[in-house]
Amino acid sequence: MRYQKLSPATVGMVESSGLGVGHVVSRVTAALDEDLAYGPDVTTVATVPADQRVVSAVSARKSGVLAGLPIALVAFDLVIGAGHWRRLEHRNDGSVLHVGDDALKLEAPTRGLLTAERTALNFLGHLSGVATVTAVWAARVAPARIRDTRKTIPGLRVLDKYAVRCGGGVNHRMGLGDAALIKDNHVAAAGSVRAAIAAVRAQAPSVPLEVECDRAAQVSEAMAAGADLILLDNMTIDQMRDCVALGQSSGRPVQFEASGGLTLENASAVAGTGVDFVAVGALTHSAPVLDLGLDVLHVVDPSVGSSGD
Repeated sequence: MRYQKLSPATVGMVESSGLGVGHVVSRVTAALDEDLAYGPDVTTVATVPADQRVVSAVSARKSGVLAGLPIALVAFDLVIGAGHWRRLEHRNDGSVLHVGDDALKLEAPTRGLLTAERTALNFLGHLSGVATVTAVWAARVAPARIRDTRKTIPGLRVLDKYAVRCGGGVNHRMGLGDAALIKDNHVAAAGSVRAAIAAVRAQAPSVPLEVECDRAAQVSEAMAAGADLILLDNMTIDQMRDCVALGQSSGRPVQFEASGGLTLENASAVAGTGVDFVAVGALTHSAPVLDLGLDVLHVVDPSVGSSGD
C-alpha cells in the first residue's frame, strides 16, 4: 500500500509529545505492513461502499490513563490521508479515562477507517495499558518516583517509555550508551565495585553512572568510589533502610533506587525506606492492554460536505 502524508496538525501533536515524527511513522508503517502484507482489506472492500463516510468514536471500555493518541492519528493519516478525515474531539495523552469516555471522535471514509482501526487500537491499548499501570505505581510509591527499565517491547522502547511518562513515571536510561549501570556481571569482570566504577569513569567520564549493589558492604564501597546513584537490588525493607541511612551519613548527596522483588503490596513500605526511585520492569513488560474500542456512531449523509483536519 502507498501510504499518505501526515497533516500539519498530526505532526504538531507528535512533536509536542516529545516524539520524533520519523520514528513514529516507521513504527506505525511497520505495524500497518503486517496487516496489509497479503493485500488490501478484502472484507472491508467487499462490504463497504467506496464513498461511504462515518462518524465514529474510540472509547474506553475500562478505566485507565490515555497514551498513544498521536500515534493513532498517524495511523489514520497514513491510511486515509491528511485532509480526507476530520478529528472532531480528542483527549490528550495523560488524561484519565472512565468507562464510556471518548478518547477520540472522528469523521472519516469507512474503508480507510476500518483498515487503520486495528493498528491504531493496538498502539492505543498497549501504550495506555503501560500508562495506567505506571499511574498506579506512581501513586503507591510517592514521594519516591517510579522508573522504568530496558525491559520494553522490542522495537517499541521509545513509545513504551513515552507511555511511562504519560502515567507519571520517570524514564531510566534509553539504551546502553546514554547512561552506565554497573551490574553484578560487570563487577565480576572488573574485579570489584571500585574497579568497575574507575573503569567506567575513565572510559566515559561525562556519562551518568549508577551502581547496582546487593549488600551494604558494596554500597559503602560504591560511595567511597564516588558513586552518587546506587541501585539496591533485591534487598529486604530493613536492608534498604540501612543503606539509605549510610548514604545520609556520608556527608554528600547520594540517591538510591530500589529494584527487584517489588510488588504493589510492598511498594509503600519500599518507598518508606527513603529511596528516591523505585524501578519496575513490569511497567512495560507486563502491563495489560487497556480495553479501548472503535464504534461507528452513524453514517454521514453524503449531501453534507466535510473538510479535513
